[in-house]
Formats: sequence, structure tokens, C-alpha cells
Amino acid sequence: MDKKQILQQKSGEHKSIVNEILDNPDIRDQFILKLTYHSNGIEGSTLTEPDTAAILFDNVALPNKSLTEQLEAKNHQTALNYLFEHIAKKEKVDENLVLKLHSILMNGVRSDAGVYRQHAVRIVGVNLPTANYMSVPKLMSEIMARIIEKPQNIIAWATSVHSQFEQIHPFSDGNGRVGRLFMNAMLLSANFAPAIIRQEQKRLYYTYLYQAQTTEDHSQLEDFICDAVIDGFKVLDRTDVR
Repeated sequence: MDKKQILQQKSGEHKSIVNEILDNPDIRDQFILKLTYHSNGIEGSTLTEPDTAAILFDNVALPNKSLTEQLEAKNHQTALNYLFEHIAKKEKVDENLVLKLHSILMNGVRSDAGVYRQHAVRIVGVNLPTANYMSVPKLMSEIMARIIEKPQNIIAWATSVHSQFEQIHPFSDGNGRVGRLFMNAMLLSANFAPAIIRQEQKRLYYTYLYQAQTTEDHSQLEDFICDAVIDGFKVLDRTDVR
């Protein structure tokens, strides 16, 4: 049995993963901590996991850390709580959700929170063209058309959309974090556990993402996301010890 089959089987063992998360505060908090700490860390946050936990759950203000990093952690927590409730209510996973997640994530950080970029951007560190800003609304609509019908291969579906989203780079800032949140919305809507992409795997993640964006080969990124979802199931099943 390959990884995708294992994940399909794991999904079938749970009636509603998002409701399990909401009904079990310890599981919910563990997902919020892991996803916030690692996703922000991938983007350069210097907060440690204990720092993140103190900010999220004890409302501690850390004098030796920037206010922006601390606000971004709280905003990510708020975005995740919104996402969980959104999926539990069986609301649409669509463009409005993308914009809402960005508006929450960038609240108090950027003046253009919840708005597509109005200028050109570059993805730092790679030779990969992003979309012309005037094309962003059309390209995002095309992505959303792919989400309406969930195929049997959930990992390939979520991975492909995530890869395309990141290449479009629809926002001035926050594309990685919103893209991962939105991918997890897709996974949860298909009754899969959220993918926990760990910051220590950042280089691999970016390498496989770039490969998927520049070739027809999505296999390594799909395998990587499979492992990240398996980590999510470990949190769900309370077997994660890291």
C-alpha cells in the first residue's frame, strides 16, 4: 500500500476530521501551534516553538521579539480558527476564502490586507516568473474552477493547486502562508488531516515546489505533501511526539 492509499484509508477511519479538531481542544491547539510555528518559520520568523505557544495560548508579549512577528503569530491562529469553523459549516473553499484568510493574516501588518497585489513581484531566490498583476484575478478564477470537483487523488489535486497558487503569487506579501492555509482548507474539505510542513524541511519544500512549477513532474512534491499529511494524522491520533 503506497502513501496515498494509506492516507485514503486513514481518512475513511474518521467521520469528520474538522469536527474532531474542534471537539478536542488539545488536538486543535496542537494543530494551531504546529501550523503557526512552522509556517511562519518558513517565512523567516525567529520565534521558537515555546515562544509561539506563549504568545498564542498565554497572550504573553515577548520584549525581545518584534511586535510584527508576534502579531503574525496571533493572526495565523485567528486565520486557522476561522478556517476550521468555515470547513465545519461546509462553506465553500473558494476565492472569497483566500481573500478572507489573507485579510486576517495581514490585519494590522499591511494596508493591503485581503486585496490582490497591484504591482509586480519576484519570488526571492529562484528564477521563476510570477503572474502580471493585471492577470491575477483571471488566474485565480481559473484555479478556483479546478477546486469545484474533487478528484479521487486528493493529494495530487491539493498539491497541483498549491503549486499554481504560489507561482501566481497573488498578494504583495503572505503568499506562502495563505497558500498553505488554503491547501489545508482543501485537504480538510476532503476529510484529510492538515499538512504540517516543517520549517527544517524548507529547502526540500522549495526545491520540490520549484520542480513542480517548472516541469511536468509533481511526484516529489506530492510525496513530500503526503509525508506532511501523515504528520497531521499523527497529531490527530495523538501519536506525534515532536
